Amino acid sequence: MNILITGAAGFIGSNYLRHFYNNKDNFIIVDLLTYAGNINNIKNLLEKKNIFFNKADIADSVKMAEIFNEYPIDIVINFAAESHVDRSFNSPLLFFKTNTYGTGVLLEEGRKHMIKHFHQVSTDEVYGESDYDDKVKKDESSFLNPTSPYASSKAASDLLVLSYYHSYKLNVTISRSSNNYGPYQNKEKLIPLIIDKALKEEKIPIYGKGEEKRDYIYVLDHCLAINKIITEGKIGEIYNISSEKEICNLDLAKYLLKKLNKKEELIEFVNQRKFNDKRYNISSKKIKEELNFTLLTSFEEGLDKTIQFYINENK
Repeated sequence: MNILITGAAGFIGSNYLRHFYNNKDNFIIVDLLTYAGNINNIKNLLEKKNIFFNKADIADSVKMAEIFNEYPIDIVINFAAESHVDRSFNSPLLFFKTNTYGTGVLLEEGRKHMIKHFHQVSTDEVYGESDYDDKVKKDESSFLNPTSPYASSKAASDLLVLSYYHSYKLNVTISRSSNNYGPYQNKEKLIPLIIDKALKEEKIPIYGKGEEKRDYIYVLDHCLAINKIITEGKIGEIYNISSEKEICNLDLAKYLLKKLNKKEELIEFVNQRKFNDKRYNISSKKIKEELNFTLLTSFEEGLDKTIQFYINENK
């Protein structure tokens, strides 16, 4: 089987590739190697005879056509994305080019070549924010109400994916996960940023009062869920993935500083971003009940592994 993995040198994509690599399938991997894609994340796999690396932009329709023509692709797993919310406020068109148009390019090639399965990796941010006291969780049928260019570009790409299922009978699935954390994450993201700056005794910026809450899932659990959806999920369906355990940004920073034996004085409150969602409150009931999926890694265990990874990286 030929599996195309886009964004394979990025945080989630590289974790997926390392965990699910095998000697039986061929892995055609694509990454543009922007700031978020690091070839070192998968360097040890590039020597494998059944891994074929392509430095390419998924929004480059000519290059994508060449790849699909060269390899008879069976499965596409689309991890490729511009994902940093702050950057999306300054460069919204770039986010729509990669996340929306790029997904459309992949879908069209998938349709032309009659691939067996297309999986879209999305985000809980497409549902928009929930109030702090909102007890009603967003499920897969909830209204999409994105509040950032990033979230809007992902919501649009999700709708594109579903349209190819309805219009062309392309076998598709979509996963929408909460915030990921773990090894190999870019240090612009909150958890590795806190760890890295704490290790260097540098100030840790926290937006506003740090009240915003996020649900965090260990990246390997997310990858296991994606694989579960691809192998056992129902075609044309969306599956939310979350731990349903939240922590506010300030408490997270304090927790990590305590773990690292650093002083809370390193925390520095900075001006709020243009728009910062209070929280995302999604239900992962569907994947638990329909696919019998359970998380393997507790938040505490996952943070311990993540901290150790960045300690080793800083040596």
